[in-house]
Amino acid sequence: MSTLRELKTRIGSVASTQKTTSAMKMISSSKMRKATGQLQRLSPYRHMVQHVISHLLVTDQQFDSPLIATRDVQRVALVVFGSDDGLCGGFNVNIFKQLLLSIKQVRQDYGQQVGITVIPVGKKMTKAVAKIVGKDIQMEKVALNTRSGNEELYAFTDLMKTRFVEHTYDRVEMLYMHFISTGKQVFTREQLLPVSYQGLADNVDPRAANSPCLFEPDANTIFNTVLPLHIKSMLQDVFIQSMASEQSARVMAMQAASDNAKELLDELQLEYNKLRQQGITTELLDILGGQVER
Repeated sequence: MSTLRELKTRIGSVASTQKTTSAMKMISSSKMRKATGQLQRLSPYRHMVQHVISHLLVTDQQFDSPLIATRDVQRVALVVFGSDDGLCGGFNVNIFKQLLLSIKQVRQDYGQQVGITVIPVGKKMTKAVAKIVGKDIQMEKVALNTRSGNEELYAFTDLMKTRFVEHTYDRVEMLYMHFISTGKQVFTREQLLPVSYQGLADNVDPRAANSPCLFEPDANTIFNTVLPLHIKSMLQDVFIQSMASEQSARVMAMQAASDNAKELLDELQLEYNKLRQQGITTELLDILGGQVER
């Protein structure tokens, strides 16, 4: 049976844990709001890039770019976004499970002999991917993590474009958690390279056909200038989506931990009060017993 001193120590420890988890929840909430704010600021830029592409695609011209070239897929790169820090519930575990399913799907689509390279972003994901590296699966480490800025992100984008153009990879895909709300994130697998020409055409603004433009220089040159900007905006959007999802998962994990700590604290406090009341009752009985003996 626990003593009053032991219970008091446990109550203090649990109360301290509750304060810590509540503070971490507030910090993660702040970081999540910052990430969602970045998504909102990025939206006009992506809209403008798509607007330019829309005006180009409504013309009758044919466009040629090494970034939209399709070829037989011999090697696939899977860029999987995780976290550098823990305490975010099943965030990394769920992504890793989806990564394994994606690897299986890639082999079904392109054959069992297809080469697969996994490019993890985040220490936790790097550690998990290292366990599945073998003869058929390779891992490429890059200088990109969840704390990287735009310069590192743009350098990574250029690296992926170079790898694709040089035929190191025939297809590059991104695996990440798409942020919907604080309580909902959806795993998403999205093609980065080659850029889907049909995907660009499907997103054409129908109003572009009603506002013809003159292109200077020629439309193909502009297309090859805007397309890398489109790729950069895609990767930046995915990076921020993953960051917002990570912080959202951490908010939910810290909320659950805080609730559990509060529940345990209430139980310990009740046990402490019962034990204390029992001690007081015993002392009163001893005092009354002594008076009767006299």
